[in-house]
Amino acid sequence: MSAEIALARALADLLASAPAVSAIVGARVHASPPRMLTYPCVSVGRIESRPVGEGDLLEHVVTLTCASRFGGAQEARAMVAAARMTLHDAAPAVEGRTLASLKVRFCDVFAAADDELTLGVLRVRAVSEPA
Repeated sequence: MSAEIALARALADLLASAPAVSAIVGARVHASPPRMLTYPCVSVGRIESRPVGEGDLLEHVVTLTCASRFGGAQEARAMVAAARMTLHDAAPAVEGRTLASLKVRFCDVFAAADDELTLGVLRVRAVSEPA
């Protein structure tokens, strides 16, 4: 399994098991978004990876999206806050890798173009090495 797939699954599992996140989204945390989303939900999106240093050390920049149709930004802001508190400095088990660092670097909440959906975006930096 690739480091990116393993990381996406680990982050989704961590978020799904966090009481603050599941209180808002239930079980709607996706390692990759399904074709038909049910709101509110959190999805792991793009993962950029690049080698750093010696060996197979990888730096990953992960984009997570929180999506809400609540009618305003309140629910999306709550999802972003819960996800940020869950992820920052966490150490989830990543299949085949050891996570050396996990930091939330950026958060934003904004209305989507259709004005019905509010999106929250988090960018997470992770550094992993072979287990």
